[in-house]
Amino acid sequence: SGLSTTNWSGAVESSPRPTTQACPAPHVCMDQSRCKQAWEAVSETYAEQRDPNGSDAALIDDLLDHCPPDPTVVDIGCGDGARTLANLPTGSVGIDFARAGLSMAAETVPDARLLQGEMTALPIADDIADGLTAYHAVFHVPREHHPAVYREFARVLQAGGMLLCTLPGGRFETTRRGWMGGSMFFSAPGRDRTLSQLETAGFEIVETPTATDPLGSNTEFVLAVYRG
Repeated sequence: SGLSTTNWSGAVESSPRPTTQACPAPHVCMDQSRCKQAWEAVSETYAEQRDPNGSDAALIDDLLDHCPPDPTVVDIGCGDGARTLANLPTGSVGIDFARAGLSMAAETVPDARLLQGEMTALPIADDIADGLTAYHAVFHVPREHHPAVYREFARVLQAGGMLLCTLPGGRFETTRRGWMGGSMFFSAPGRDRTLSQLETAGFEIVETPTATDPLGSNTEFVLAVYRG
């Protein structure tokens, strides 16, 4: 199937650290288990409705321009792989916690190395990646845990490694009913707080371009270098 959770040339930790995420606002929040179930339910619909092409995919060239030749690049929240992972170098790594998305990615990007895991405890060893992408992913984690997510991104990147991720402009925390025929949780602390959290985790902001997202809206992104 192309899926693996135990072996990636020695780079995968043999026992990924268990995590728990308390929900800071239970009336709007989903715990990890419910969010995973929600993604399992909507992954196929999301893949069908989103456009696999767009200017956000073109931003990957900017990331790769800052990476060494033949880089190791990890796509966090890869889903079906069509929008981001398919545009990364052959043999790149896709991580998602929804098995449905990984199963589609195995068909869409058969040369990718796929892992099931969570952003707060990535199943990858330290200092292994030259680049990391996280498109429309972090805002599905409660915002109080975003600093931990960015620390994980820093942990797996080598010094000088590049990060390209979505930069939410607003401050929000909500569960949207009827999203893709199901329900989905969204959470962000605001643009300035996100940039500050990245800098605290050791990232230097390179640029914040705007591009189209998979559902046809404009979204800001951040390209940053990990300084350690």
